[in-house]
Amino acid sequence: MKDWSADFLRSVLDAAPEGIVICEAEGDQPVVYVNAAFEYLTGHAAADLLGRNLRHLQGNDREQDARYRLQQAIERGDSCQVLLRNYRKNGGVFWVDIHLQPVRDGAGRVTHFIGYHRDASDRPRNTTHALAGLPSWMREDRLTSLSTRPYFEELLKRDWALAQREMRQLGLAIFDIDNLGAYNDTYGRAGGDACIRRTASLIAASFRRGSDLLGRWDGGGIAVLAHGASDDKLAGYSRALAQRVRDQQVHHPRAQAKFVTVSVGVAGCLPMRDQPVTYLVNAAEAALRQAKAQGRNRVAIAAKGDYPA
Repeated sequence: MKDWSADFLRSVLDAAPEGIVICEAEGDQPVVYVNAAFEYLTGHAAADLLGRNLRHLQGNDREQDARYRLQQAIERGDSCQVLLRNYRKNGGVFWVDIHLQPVRDGAGRVTHFIGYHRDASDRPRNTTHALAGLPSWMREDRLTSLSTRPYFEELLKRDWALAQREMRQLGLAIFDIDNLGAYNDTYGRAGGDACIRRTASLIAASFRRGSDLLGRWDGGGIAVLAHGASDDKLAGYSRALAQRVRDQQVHHPRAQAKFVTVSVGVAGCLPMRDQPVTYLVNAAEAALRQAKAQGRNRVAIAAKGDYPA
């Protein structure tokens, strides 16, 4: 079929079984379209949602890491997946699995974001058995076949609690493809996705211990949790792996190295009682930012000041 009309495309979106929302990328990201499934999911009519930012669905429950990750992805013009706690019009709480995708114009500028929303209210959150019983679309990232970030974070919390009880060292490395936005601009989204898949596959093939956990972080990010690994040991292994990515010689004309490279942030600790898992995550993310700031294509280890007090 050629020259699909706007009415036809709207009817396709309206008939979709999952909630779909389109927001403008500029300003306060107001909603410009919601489908019937999203109205049913939230209990809000379209008239209640159009022209507003969806943050009101969180009510006063604003202290959620997922909200921060959503905002960071929007600022970068990137895709992401988060698990968010929302509130229906009648006040009932529900969990929603959100896949956010940017929409670009002919010049590559992000003009809108599309959010795909699935009700995840019945998702179990307590035991290892329950985690294993999650549906595949919530556990497996469709692009890389690694764990989704929400599922990885649940496994990370589980292993963090075990390490606290057993006084076991944990190491976290976050790999991120350098200049992925420029790569997408050069080769298109399909080319960028292929680059992410290839890099994720190489990283996954290098962490094969049964205790290793791998997951898609954000955009071109891959997170690895290694048991019993000090930050120095994990950093050394990560450097060798980053060199392997560089040695693949995947051409990237807009990168300084002229090939696809990764930056890596590494953190390690012996979890103490009552320490939240964000103690480790925040340190690894700070180290990744340091690696990027130092020129990319390198590994940085979290400094003492990167760990929350």
